[in-house]
Amino acid sequence: MKTIRIGTRGSALALKQAEMTEAALSHAFPEVSLERVIIKTTGDRRTDVALADVAKAEGIWDKGVFIKELEVALEQGEIDVAVHSLKDLPTVLEDSFQLRSVLQRAPVADAWIGKIPWSEVTKGSRVGTSSVRRQRQLEFLKPGIKVIDLRGNVPTRLQKAALDDDYDGIILAEAGLSRLGYQTEGIFEIDRHPLFVDCLEEESFFPAAGQGAVGLEIRRGDDEVGPYIDALNDLETWSRISAEREFLRLLDAGCSTPIGVWSRLSGEYLSMGARVFPEGGGRPQVAEAGGVVPLEVARELFEKLK
Repeated sequence: MKTIRIGTRGSALALKQAEMTEAALSHAFPEVSLERVIIKTTGDRRTDVALADVAKAEGIWDKGVFIKELEVALEQGEIDVAVHSLKDLPTVLEDSFQLRSVLQRAPVADAWIGKIPWSEVTKGSRVGTSSVRRQRQLEFLKPGIKVIDLRGNVPTRLQKAALDDDYDGIILAEAGLSRLGYQTEGIFEIDRHPLFVDCLEEESFFPAAGQGAVGLEIRRGDDEVGPYIDALNDLETWSRISAEREFLRLLDAGCSTPIGVWSRLSGEYLSMGARVFPEGGGRPQVAEAGGVVPLEVARELFEKLK
């Protein structure tokens, strides 16, 4: 019996995404044995500094802080596939690794979870996030707010949103809330403390490239495991994330760069939009593009921002 070893981080969301991968593999290949390997990454370990500073503190490029140890395990043959939140995966991988497949994408919007509704967030409101992209958009859309660094997994962040007086609210991905069984609209309670949830329109609050997608990374040239992982690939999601990641590559930007990207596939026609913030402050550049060849749409979007 073939055994496939699946590497994952240990957070609640990461484990849920590993479960999704295992369920898809079991459905497609019931004869295959699966083994889960939980790996603690640098990003999980270094909660003593802001996320934007972890890579600098550890000497790791970009958001490799959430994948480095998984890739080491892949390289050493300890696991056969690494399961990632795709927005954490650097735009360009080392030659020995390959993004082989993506699961069907969840909703991609960012969500406001707060003691007050999003409509009441105004000058002086205190908002928690560890994302530079979210910070820049918050400051652009809601001038005068105060952004406070926020670390921890989804349940921990929700606890802080509900119980910590330092935060009027936080921004999380709608996908994470949905996958962990939280409401994505209306009001829900954490320890009897009500929280308002507002999912933000993607063309107003631009999501991260790859947000809502689960990426499956393997060793390049692994012809034994590759066909199993190929069977899980969602083609619509693949078309969209390929264009989004190509756009980042053309910009020479990584997952922690303050860039928001949305995409929409209607039949074969792909629409994309981007909001790119300059370094050091200032108003963002915004552009849109569309077409039927994803990589060409990404290039058109890139050219419009020049």
